[in-house]
Amino acid sequence: MDGINGITGGYSLAVLAPLIYLNRQLHFMDMPFLYVTGLSLLVFCFFNFRKKAKCFAGDVGSITIAFILLFALGKLILQTGDFSYIVFLAVYGVDSVLTICHRIQLHENLGKAHRKHAYQLMANELKIPHVQVSLFYMAIQLAISFGMIFCQINHYVYLGITIIVLMIAYLLFMKKNYHLHEAYLKSRQS
Repeated sequence: MDGINGITGGYSLAVLAPLIYLNRQLHFMDMPFLYVTGLSLLVFCFFNFRKKAKCFAGDVGSITIAFILLFALGKLILQTGDFSYIVFLAVYGVDSVLTICHRIQLHENLGKAHRKHAYQLMANELKIPHVQVSLFYMAIQLAISFGMIFCQINHYVYLGITIIVLMIAYLLFMKKNYHLHEAYLKSRQS
C-alpha cells in the first residue's frame, strides 16, 4: 500500500521495530538482515517522509518491502508456532481487507487504481497532511504490536480484540466520511 508520503516507509518501520525487539530474545533470523532493512527504510524515509517527497517507492518498492517484512514475520511465526504475531500487520490488514470488500460491494475492478483506503480519505478528502496520517498509522501499529508483546493476556484473544476494534473504527470512519469521496468522484465526472 502506498499513495501518500511516508506511509510505506513509516509503516514498514513500525512493523520492523517489534520484529527487531523480539529477535533479540528469540533469534529467529540474522540480526544484520533486520538492521540493513531498517537502515534502508530510514534512508528512504529521509527522502519520502516529508511534505514534498523527493522519491517514491512505487509498486516495486512497496511489494519488495512487503516481501522482506513477510519473510521476517513468517520466520517468527514458524519458530514460535504463534500465528497471532500477524497482529504486526493489523492496521494495514484491516484497512486493505475492508477496502477490498467495499470495492467488491461497489462492483469495481480490483485491478484498477483507487483512492478508497481510510488513509487516502484522511489525506485527500479530509486534507490531513500526509506526514500526520503516516505518523498516525505508525503510532497505532506500534502501540498494537508492543501491546501484544507486553500484554499478559492470550495472544489470540489480543489478536481478536484488536481486529474487532480496528474493524469497528474503520466502519465508523467510512460511514462518517465516505460521502466526501463520492463527492470527489462526482466532481471528476462533470
